[in-house]
Amino acid sequence: TVAAFDSFRFVIKGSLAGAAVYMAYDQGLLGSGTQGAEALRKAQAALPPAIQEWTSYLGWEVRAVQLPPTPKFDFSPSDSWNKGVQTVMSALSVAPTRACEYTVEGWKYVKDLVK
Repeated sequence: TVAAFDSFRFVIKGSLAGAAVYMAYDQGLLGSGTQGAEALRKAQAALPPAIQEWTSYLGWEVRAVQLPPTPKFDFSPSDSWNKGVQTVMSALSVAPTRACEYTVEGWKYVKDLVK
């Protein structure tokens, strides 16, 4: 019975993980940077109405406690991706020069040790 219970838990967890991946794919989070940015804008627009709906569904009194405003993200995944690619390419372009400099410094250090 313990093995059956563990199998059941595995199936439930696997189903939840699969559903999460499908939802991320369906909403465009696994697509390009532009699709990810659009999904983030959609989420920011949908969050306040969803909170209001759930608080009214649960019977919580929202008038007594003001909810803080949703944070505004000034983040562009495509810009961050482009900056990361530029940084990597810049590092790769100077890598041969740096390797030569470090080799010369290393040989000089070894020569000074041998003296």
